[in-house]
Amino acid sequence: MIKKVPAGDSLRRRLEENARDRVYQFLLDYGTVRGALVHGTRLVREMRANHELDGLESLLLGQAYIAAALLSVNLKGSDRLKLQVHCSGPLKGLSVETNAFGEVRGYLLGYPLPLEAPIDPADLSALYGEGVLSVTRYLEQARQPFSGQVSMEHGSLARDLARYFLVSEQTPSSVHLSVKFDASGEVVGAGGLFLQAMPEAEARTVERIDALARALPSIGAAFAGGRTAEELLAEWFEPFSPLLLGSRRVAFMCHCSARRFGRFLGALPREELEDMLRKGPFPVVTTCWNCNTQYSFTREEIERLAREAAPHERRGQKGEA
Repeated sequence: MIKKVPAGDSLRRRLEENARDRVYQFLLDYGTVRGALVHGTRLVREMRANHELDGLESLLLGQAYIAAALLSVNLKGSDRLKLQVHCSGPLKGLSVETNAFGEVRGYLLGYPLPLEAPIDPADLSALYGEGVLSVTRYLEQARQPFSGQVSMEHGSLARDLARYFLVSEQTPSSVHLSVKFDASGEVVGAGGLFLQAMPEAEARTVERIDALARALPSIGAAFAGGRTAEELLAEWFEPFSPLLLGSRRVAFMCHCSARRFGRFLGALPREELEDMLRKGPFPVVTTCWNCNTQYSFTREEIERLAREAAPHERRGQKGEA
């Protein structure tokens, strides 16, 4: 992966934002409610720079990145999780992955968005249309992935993700995803909140916490204003005795490389590589869907791959690494 530096960034700003980007795990009401709060400003800014997105696209994919970062708190070891949406609206869908190290990558299916009229950022349902939200866990000790899905009834990733946990896992949940832009359209704050009731939680307590969470100010705006995650937890949830369990980093990260894409090209049948040599053009450019990094291969490199090629299953030039 090759990271593009967001316009106007200094080394100091990058280091400060990297240090702040973390997901915090906590308990409320003496353990009857568990939660996660993510500070993901740098995560969203770097994602936007690499995928070269405009403001609305950054909001859509940024929300998905924050959601994945929140869900990473329940992963360990080599566990991975994939969050996907397939829908009928202009967005078409999205796919985002995360792992136990808080690394997030992913992409929009409908890019660029073919919009005929302005969209209210507070209501993105028209961009989703009808669709399906799925969550797939690839657990280290499991032979097969665990996957569940729900229909997109709200046209809101946060609300439909909360519905997923209620329907698929019978766990009352609350999800809040926030990306704050300044007057020039730059991402200045991004974060999210995830709350889940444990079986022993009283219904009245769950209702109070959910009502409190719904009334909270913008998380992205709070982070843009310099507030820390610890301050927000202590202030917002003071009536419910918040207990911070720990935190770990989150980051925009994809482990693709020129070497891996070279292996993908080398897996093509010899006839396809020879056809590529005849028709060109050169260099051959491959692109990773997940981070939008491009890797170029010269004629000489393709000739070498053709010499070494053996019949293999056909694969595409653009894909996921």
